Formats: sequence, structure tokens, C-alpha cells
Amino acid sequence: MDTATGSGFDADTLRRGLEGNTGNTLLSLYADDAELRIIDHTAQPSHPKVVRGRAAIAEMLDDVYSRDMTHKLDQCVVQGDHAAYCESCEYPDGVRVLSESMITLRDGKIVDQVMIQAWDE
Repeated sequence: MDTATGSGFDADTLRRGLEGNTGNTLLSLYADDAELRIIDHTAQPSHPKVVRGRAAIAEMLDDVYSRDMTHKLDQCVVQGDHAAYCESCEYPDGVRVLSESMITLRDGKIVDQVMIQAWDE
């Protein structure tokens, strides 16, 4: 995975951030005014969960990374001012979570992200 020419977005930093033990590295990729929309079976497409601003995203990441689970970046594609990635997660009891994200970049930082996620029930 390489930094896209001109975008300044580093997919290796994304990998380190997602697969790390805290959300700090991942948070460094978000712009101050970033918006994250999450779609799943509880937050459906017409009413996604919306997390606005880097501070709110930090709170969400703190919650996610406080859980006993592993995170893995499966794929990442960066083209110009857009990127898409696939992430897989697993809890110790075997419950798996998969997410797909499409992101928009500005000056190498995430300004908009749509995440669709599903998990074992």
C-alpha cells in the first residue's frame, strides 16, 4: 500500500492505526471537521449514526479500542482524493465484525467517511 500521489494519505498509517491497540494513530488521519456516517442493522441508510468532528470521533474510537477484539485492514485502495478500505474484526469468543468504508480526503486527511458494518449475532 502506498501513499497516493498528491493526496498525502498514507495507507500504511491507516493499517497501523486500525490494527493498533488504541485509536490515537487512526484519529491522526481525521480532519478537525470530519464526519463519519455509520450504517448497520441498528442505524439504517435513511437514518445513519452520524459522528461529527474529530473530538466526537475520538470518543467513538476510545470506546471501540477499549473492547477486547482484534482489528485487521484487509484491503485499501487510494485514488486521488478518495479511498476505500475493508476491515475485519474478531472478539475472543469468535464473533466477527466486517466493515467497508468509503472516504473523502482533503490535504491527506479524512473529511467524510461512510462505513457499512455487519456482525455475527
